[in-house]
Amino acid sequence: LQRLADANIQVIWQTGKHYAIQAAKATIDYHEKGIITMPFIKEMDIAYAAADIVVSRAGAIAISELCITGKPAILVPSPNVAEDHQTKNALALSTHGAAILVKDSEAPASLISTIKTLTTNSSEQKNLSSNISLMAKHNSAVLIAEQVFELALKTKNN
Repeated sequence: LQRLADANIQVIWQTGKHYAIQAAKATIDYHEKGIITMPFIKEMDIAYAAADIVVSRAGAIAISELCITGKPAILVPSPNVAEDHQTKNALALSTHGAAILVKDSEAPASLISTIKTLTTNSSEQKNLSSNISLMAKHNSAVLIAEQVFELALKTKNN
């Protein structure tokens, strides 16, 4: 937290309810530096709009939101999920230059320096933003509805 504050990096940290109290206590001295915590962010669209860079786990919903918003992202996949699917999600982006992958086990040593490096590299931010935007599935609700109707028609005709 001190390294982020020293670099004048503002943080909106969604902690989850299990870590909310611990994180709030840890950041209390940093509020005036722009480092705040929230157990849950109800209006993620506003948080994404405020963000220059997003640091996130790599669940499917987060990945889809990041692709649509086109925000430069640093992904730290949770290793504690079924079949390590978050690492696979993160690799799907990072291998295309659409996100930076930081392994959970390496995060304590390298995450802050990765954040600081990215905040000062506007060309890398633009590259990540451009590449992640290319991976977005626009009109996904329509595509899903079309598939549902197609399956329903197949079922009805069988």
